[in-house]
Amino acid sequence: MKLKYFLILFFVVFVSFSFLQKANLPNGFVDASDFIPNLKVDLRYATSNNFIGKPIDGYYSHRCILTKEAALALKKVDDDLNELGFCLQVYDSYRPQKAVNHFVKWARNLTDTLMKQDFYPNVAKKNLFKDGYISSKSRHSSGSTIDLTIFSDKINSVLDMGSKYDFFGKQSNINYSDLSDIQISNRKLLNSVMLKNGFRPYPMEWWHYTLRYEPYRNAHFDFNIE
Repeated sequence: MKLKYFLILFFVVFVSFSFLQKANLPNGFVDASDFIPNLKVDLRYATSNNFIGKPIDGYYSHRCILTKEAALALKKVDDDLNELGFCLQVYDSYRPQKAVNHFVKWARNLTDTLMKQDFYPNVAKKNLFKDGYISSKSRHSSGSTIDLTIFSDKINSVLDMGSKYDFFGKQSNINYSDLSDIQISNRKLLNSVMLKNGFRPYPMEWWHYTLRYEPYRNAHFDFNIE
């Protein structure tokens, strides 16, 4: 009987702790998965599959944290894609300022080129600031910017967009045209559905969108993703 009560107590404590962790967000921020149950979240900065090659400061969980306004708008995007047999896959959403600081520190260390061949083969690391790939501030830290793509359950994979996520090069520009017809069509689909639902693109990155009239424009939050 003691074991039974212990297990029940453990379960209650575990559930309570999980709830508190989930609820422990600043006012105005939500977990987008609570609004979009089929959302696929692959936060690359919580893994080693990114341009630095190691987990980034502040990323301790695969949670798509956004302002409530951005999450509600993103749900409309997902609803539109669901009608076509697709859903959304997120690579990054809210980004702590400490993560941006991690990027800056890495970019200044010109000897660390572990992931160059995969993510920036044709860009000298010393030019990452000048070329606009790395910055000391990020719109992501305001909570209404998101990096994402389209996922197809039919092929159990993301759609081919012509370049990988976070590839530093002209191939990632939203209007890059040296692509196949399918790749161009996939980019146009993502762009059209995001524009329709209140997001604006970043020209250098086909995956990067910011909510128009974002509630915390130019704010830079620093709470962890947990």
